[in-house]
Amino acid sequence: MRNFKAYGIDLHGKSSGVVKVHCPKCSATRRNKRDKSLRVNIDKGSGYCYHCGFKIYVPDEDEENRKQEQRKKQANRGVPAHFRRPVFDASKLILTPSWESYLVEKRAISQATIQALKFTVQEEKMPQTGRIESCLCFNYFENGVLVNTKFRTLDKKFKMVTGAELIPYNIDAVRETDTVIIVEGEMDVASLHTAGFTNAISVPAGANAGLSYFDRFKVSHFDEKKSIIIAGDMDEAGLLLRQQLLAYFGPERCKVVTFTPGCKDANEHLLRSGVESLRIAIAQAQEVELEGVCTVSDYLGDFRAIFENGIGTGAETGWPNFDKCCTFELGRLAVLTGVPGSGKSEFLDEVVLRLNLRHGWKIAYFSPENSPMAYHLCKLAEKLVGYKFRKGQNFDELLYERVKKFLDKNVTHICPEGDATPDVVLGKCRELAVRKECRIFVLDPLNCFEHTPKRTQTETQYLAWFLNQLTRFARRYRCLVFLVAHPRKMNRDITSGRTHRPEMYDISGSADFFNKTDYGLVVDRDDEAGLVRVYVDKVKFRNLGHCGTVTFSYDLFSGRYLPLEANTKVAPERPKFWVKPVNWLDQFQEVEEGMLCFDERAEVLEKRTPEEDVGYSETPYPPEERELEENDSER
Repeated sequence: MRNFKAYGIDLHGKSSGVVKVHCPKCSATRRNKRDKSLRVNIDKGSGYCYHCGFKIYVPDEDEENRKQEQRKKQANRGVPAHFRRPVFDASKLILTPSWESYLVEKRAISQATIQALKFTVQEEKMPQTGRIESCLCFNYFENGVLVNTKFRTLDKKFKMVTGAELIPYNIDAVRETDTVIIVEGEMDVASLHTAGFTNAISVPAGANAGLSYFDRFKVSHFDEKKSIIIAGDMDEAGLLLRQQLLAYFGPERCKVVTFTPGCKDANEHLLRSGVESLRIAIAQAQEVELEGVCTVSDYLGDFRAIFENGIGTGAETGWPNFDKCCTFELGRLAVLTGVPGSGKSEFLDEVVLRLNLRHGWKIAYFSPENSPMAYHLCKLAEKLVGYKFRKGQNFDELLYERVKKFLDKNVTHICPEGDATPDVVLGKCRELAVRKECRIFVLDPLNCFEHTPKRTQTETQYLAWFLNQLTRFARRYRCLVFLVAHPRKMNRDITSGRTHRPEMYDISGSADFFNKTDYGLVVDRDDEAGLVRVYVDKVKFRNLGHCGTVTFSYDLFSGRYLPLEANTKVAPERPKFWVKPVNWLDQFQEVEEGMLCFDERAEVLEKRTPEEDVGYSETPYPPEERELEENDSER
C-alpha cells in the first residue's frame, strides 16, 4: 500500500483510480479553500497540482523493501571460488601515442570517454600469433573492482584473462538507470558514451556465448528497467543475439535500434554520420512489434463494411449503477457467471467501458466467442453512443471517426496463434500491461482456453492452480481481471418452470471459483417480469462493497440497463415519448495527459436521475428508430 497520509494527502477513503484532492503545498495559502487542484493517480502513486505545479511520487513500501533486500543480497554475494580476478594498475591509464591516435582519430572516441571507461594499454602474448604485442585493455568492473580484462590488438585479435568471470562490460553504469542500451562490443559502448549515452553495456564475448552472464545481475540491474534498448550489430550473428536478448528480457519493454544503411554497428554509424546522427538513431529506437494482439485498425475493412451496410440486430447490453453495492480496485480477480443467455458478456462489456471512462483503465480482451472481432467492436461502439452502428442521421461520419479513435486508443484484443494455453494468453497480458498500460483484462469464457493439466492433477487441483495464476498476474501488474465461467447444468423449478439462478458454488469444476476470487457476480434475467438482476455474491474487502442484489429494466432503444428499486416485481411500462440516448463520448471529456477527472465525472453521474441516464425528449418516436426498435422486439 502507498502511504499518502504520510505526505499530507487525504484520499477520502479511495483506494484505487484517479481522484482530485487538496494540495498540501498550496491549499493553506489559497483564497478558494474548496478547490481540489491536486490530481492523484492512486495506482501509480503520482500526483500533480494544476495550481502550483507541485509534483509528488508516493512509493509502494513493499516494493521498496523488496528492492533493498535484493540489493543487500547482491552486495553480500562473494566472488565464486573458481574465478580469478586481475588487479587494476592505475598507472597504465595513460595511453601510448599510437593507441590514443587510433581511438581519437580513427574511431572518433572522445578523450572524456577514454578516461571514464578507464582504457589502458599493456604488452600481452597473444595466442593467435604466439608473440607479445601492444594491446588496448577493456577493463570490466563490478562495484568498482576489476573482474576481467579483454585485450585487443590493432589488427583485431582478442583474448581475455584466463579463468576470470564473464560479466557485461560497463555494468556498474546501469545499476540505477531506468534505461539500458545493450551492444555487441566494447568499442560500441565507447561510441555511445561519446554521444552522451553513459548507460550502455556490452556482452562480454560476442553474439555466440549465450546469456548466462546476465543471470547474476538480472534482479539487481535489470528487473526495474523501464526500457531495454538493443543496439547490436546488423549482421547475421547480431540479429541472432537480438532474438536471444528479446527472449531473455521479454519483448514488452525492449526497443531495437536501426543504424544508417551500410553501418554494421554504433561505431561505424558514429564514423560515417557523426555524433548527432547516432543520438537520433538511439532516440528513434523502435518498440518490438507484439505478435498476437489486435486493435480496431486491424479490422477496419469489416468495421467499415458493417458501418456502411448494417449488421442487423445483435445482443444488446446494459449498465447498472451498482456502485453502492460494489466498487472495483486494481490488483483483483472477479469471476462472473450466469446461465446461458443471461447476458454475462454484454453486461461485462458495459462494466469495463464505464471503468475505462471514469478512470482511464485501458481494456484488453481474450474473447474467442466474440469472433469475428469486428462484430465485437461494433457492439462496443453501440454501447458508447446509444445508437445502432449504422450510417444514418444519428450516426454520421464525424461520430464514426470519434468512436474509431476511442476504440483504437482504449481497446485491444488478444488473438494468439496456435493453442491458447493459459501461459500463452497470460504472456500476452503481461506484454499489454507493460507496453500499452492495459489495466482491465477480460477472459471470456473459461472454456475457450486450451487447458493443459498435468497427468497427476485432478480437475480441482488444476483449476486452483489456474486461478492462482490469474490472481498473481492481477497483483503483480496491478490489473483488474474478469473471468467468465459457466455454471453446471441447473434444474428447472417444477412449479414455476424457471431455472433457479446459479450461485458462485454452482460454477462447474471447483468451489475455488468462489473461494479464491475477490468479486463474485451472477447475472440473472427474468423474461416474464422484464427484469434483469445482478447478484453480488462476494466482495472480499468490505471497503469495496458488500453482498446484495441490484435490479434493472432493459431499455430496448438505447441498449442500456436502467436501475430500479430492489423490490420491483415487474418492469415499468415504456415511456410514451421517444427517449433519446446520451452519447457517453460527450459526457466524459479527456483532460491533460489523456486522463479523466474523477470528481467531475462522479458529479455528472450522481446528479443525473435514472431517467436522465438515457435522456428524455417529449417528441414522437422517429419512424426510422421506431422501425429499428420494432424489429429488435420481434427478434
